[in-house]
Amino acid sequence: MFNWLFGLFSEDIAMDLGTANIAIYVKKRGIVLREPSVVAINKNTGSVLAVGSEAKRMIGRTPGSIVAVRPLKDGVISDFEVTEQMIRYFIAKVHNNRSSFMMRSRVMICVPYGSTAVEKRAVKESAERAGAREVYLIEEPIAAAIGVGLPIQEPTGNMTVDIGGGTTEVAVISMADIVCCTSIRVAGDEMDEAIRTYMRRAYNMDIGFTTAEEVKIRIGSAYPLGEEMRMEVRGRDLVSGLPKSVEVSSEEIRGALKEPLSYILDAVKMTLDQTPPELAGDIMDRGIFMVGGGSLLKGLDKLVSEETGIPVYIADNPLDCVALGTGRALEEIDTLRKVLG
Repeated sequence: MFNWLFGLFSEDIAMDLGTANIAIYVKKRGIVLREPSVVAINKNTGSVLAVGSEAKRMIGRTPGSIVAVRPLKDGVISDFEVTEQMIRYFIAKVHNNRSSFMMRSRVMICVPYGSTAVEKRAVKESAERAGAREVYLIEEPIAAAIGVGLPIQEPTGNMTVDIGGGTTEVAVISMADIVCCTSIRVAGDEMDEAIRTYMRRAYNMDIGFTTAEEVKIRIGSAYPLGEEMRMEVRGRDLVSGLPKSVEVSSEEIRGALKEPLSYILDAVKMTLDQTPPELAGDIMDRGIFMVGGGSLLKGLDKLVSEETGIPVYIADNPLDCVALGTGRALEEIDTLRKVLG
């Protein structure tokens, strides 16, 4: 069924299959693609109409016969068939839709910490059906630490906080393995939902997820700003059903985000509590490193540092850290086999 993809793998590739975005790393070329993990489908025919950025633009703007879906939920596959089609599309795009007669490639995919055997098998089978010769899995905390550039193979403590779209993973890593990790299904998507809930309660106004995400990015914060901001938000009045526009402040949005942020802080503290004393000392010296799109929330690093008393640093390239780490692991596959699935 998928034989036509046989030749598309001319180079080994690594994938960060995120709830919100997918990034693809090609060996020796770096990251060559980053697009939203969204697929637009015609419900009547089941055909795929758009994938990635084009599909994301359709969210909340399509007729009833067309639905824009995310086939991954909380970092794992929720729709097997749609995920396959999305992977096929992005692989073909990476290779400019050119086929060759070269042997199919190895593929490395990062998965959330604690993924079940069923969830891991679903990821592997999706890639195999898309044409991969061999599929390896690496847990996200390991990939994140490699992407940051931490010395994970040394007997020292390295701590990362990865806030993605569907999950937040807080991990301590030493000797190329995870010593302790707390994974919660509270991350960027829950922040967006918290903003939507606030708008309904405070203004009787319904806004879409795209609008909520824009509010979060533009004026959302976890810590008081030097200069607070305001933004006009448009949506639908829940009483009249008519279009409505209100102006909200960064202080309001910060209050709306308090609950999901409290869960993330609890996960950080829980992981620190489980960390052996010697490794905790290393973390005090080296600091906590934050990656993922959620780490870009204004002032979140200051909040975590204030709550833990430990220096907190945001990675140089937080959006691509996991993909870069997965790619580097692919290039060093022989030395990292013990942490690969």
